[in-house]
Amino acid sequence: MILDEINKIKKLDSKNMLGSLQLLSHQVEEILEAEKNFKIPASYKKIDRILVLGMGGSAIGSHLFKTLFFNELKVPVEIVNGYDVSGFVNNKTLVLASSYSGSTEEVLNSIKQASAKKAKIMVICSGGKLKVFAKKNNLPILIYTTNNNPCGSPRMGLGYSIVGQLVMFAKVGVIKLSNKQIKDIAITLIKYEALFGVERLMKDNPAKLIARNLLNKKVLYVGAEHLSGSVHIASNQMNENAKRFATYFLIPELNHHLLEGMIYPASNKTDLIFLLIESRLYNKKVQKRFNITTDVLNKNKISNILYTVAEKTKLGQVLEVLVLGSYVSYYSAILQNIDPTAIPYVDFFKSQLSK
Repeated sequence: MILDEINKIKKLDSKNMLGSLQLLSHQVEEILEAEKNFKIPASYKKIDRILVLGMGGSAIGSHLFKTLFFNELKVPVEIVNGYDVSGFVNNKTLVLASSYSGSTEEVLNSIKQASAKKAKIMVICSGGKLKVFAKKNNLPILIYTTNNNPCGSPRMGLGYSIVGQLVMFAKVGVIKLSNKQIKDIAITLIKYEALFGVERLMKDNPAKLIARNLLNKKVLYVGAEHLSGSVHIASNQMNENAKRFATYFLIPELNHHLLEGMIYPASNKTDLIFLLIESRLYNKKVQKRFNITTDVLNKNKISNILYTVAEKTKLGQVLEVLVLGSYVSYYSAILQNIDPTAIPYVDFFKSQLSK
């Protein structure tokens, strides 16, 4: 089995996405070092709403932040995946502009609108035009180098974008992150790199086993509550890394419509597989819904896998699923004998759009 043959994996992985996976904890360490120089004006603490500007891999960190801290947030959070900011933006709105490259055109357009509306803006990026805009307008900015993401794909720089956004919001006072929580982030990532990484053989590696079971299937990730952002990330990574159709649904919402969609077409029985991410920290009624949802899938002969997270805290579980989803998408690409980094249709789209 190729997943236990590291030399074959590296030969197929021409851009070294594996290196990016293995350096996830180093991305976090780099961000925590850069954060020491990140300062915000006192006025940034006087806000009534948060708006995050971002696309693709640069935006999914905000989905994770929003769902992880849902019960703690005292102000609403909106995410803009487009060119225009919301109509409510004013001088009491905290706007975070996120772009891995610093050249994302949607973000560059929307940040100008936010600036015109006198919003309180902060920026996270590696450079580019966004960095220039932030410097010119004297905006708080957190800059990272991308040195710990050798494959260069924004979706594999999640240590930068996710933890970067968390520490920025913590500095504003929107969320609370203790020193212990911050230190535990890298420790937890290292722990699951060891469990899901290439060195661990398939027979003892949950990520490799799951990837094998997902082969040749359309993947539907299912999560809930604090892990909602995590299944969103996993779905995106399966799309880009494995070039596989994948999407995500959330419990309890899916119980109100999706289950009736299991009957037709008849090919559902051979084409679909659900990967349900269960947590003992979910609401008890939500946990019961996971069990019944699995029963319905079995009645319809729809393949499904239930993965129960092991970590004891919400943040720990988010990190566990982050590493799991990343490796599952990576192994899925390898099993299909494709380079996980290449994104030919996204590149084609961007080239056509620029004409």
